Amino acid sequence: MNYRTLGSTGYKVSEIALGSWQVGGGWGKPFDDTVAERITNEAIDAGITFIDTADVYDDRLSEAAVARVVRGRTEDVRIATKCGRFLSPHVNEAYTPEALRQFVEKSLSNMKVETLDLIQLHCPPVEVYYRPEIFGLFEELKREGKIQFLGVSVEKVEEALKAIEYPNVHTVQIIFNMFRQRPAELFFREAARRDIGIIVRVPLASGLLSGKYTRSTTFQPEDHRTFNRDGAAFDKGETFSGVDYSLGLEAVDALKAALPARKDLAAAALRWILMFEEVSCVIPGASRPEQVQRNVGAVKEPPFTEEEMSAVRDVYEKYIKPSVHHLW
Repeated sequence: MNYRTLGSTGYKVSEIALGSWQVGGGWGKPFDDTVAERITNEAIDAGITFIDTADVYDDRLSEAAVARVVRGRTEDVRIATKCGRFLSPHVNEAYTPEALRQFVEKSLSNMKVETLDLIQLHCPPVEVYYRPEIFGLFEELKREGKIQFLGVSVEKVEEALKAIEYPNVHTVQIIFNMFRQRPAELFFREAARRDIGIIVRVPLASGLLSGKYTRSTTFQPEDHRTFNRDGAAFDKGETFSGVDYSLGLEAVDALKAALPARKDLAAAALRWILMFEEVSCVIPGASRPEQVQRNVGAVKEPPFTEEEMSAVRDVYEKYIKPSVHHLW
């Protein structure tokens, strides 16, 4: 495993980390504590030192399971959680310092810790980024010893750029992959200038970039890849990175043809992200322990050549950019 510094937090985090949206459940599957613990232990055994979770993942069960495993280990593993998505309706007006403080308190209790390593606003409405009192709350929480650092999880590049204007925002979690390349333009440059840690989520475009899906692949009704393709439940950019499924399959075929030496497209997709030095870590998920090993294996992939980087860019320009680039 290789390690990078998570911006100005000073945390040394594994390049390949663990996203826990579907750890032990989620995506149409009931939560299983035993599976969650096996996946989390497998990740730490493999050298992963950063795990991303959220209070809403399986109604706090994922958050609790991850924290329970980490408490029982001796390794220095940092947990990032999130708050805000429990607000219903999820609108700007629902975001108040009082509500967010309660969410932090519940996470502290649920995880059985005295301080949170990193708390992230969980993709709030855009108006929230223009409210200094929201960000001021987390300064109070830091002074009280309840959090170490604040980050944001964003949908759009514009939100990321606004968020890092606040001096107490230390990290940004953002979607970035072969099918979502816009963050590498202005945002990466500004984040580096301000020493912001960049946490990359949805690195495989909800599995599209695994190269294993076909037009006949089906997903369970409760899986967001079934019900959220048009953004019925949350931002459609979270599902297949906002790419039309059929178009995405065409682009995957083009990637395979353009990268003949890369036999494992999923590993290649993760390694491509790590080519960007501004990235602190990537947080692919895992629903089985063996998927952790598959993800970690990406660090052994050889660096992309200039020709390969150009080939990925060409596929993006031809298939994906016209319908995706301007939206996020």
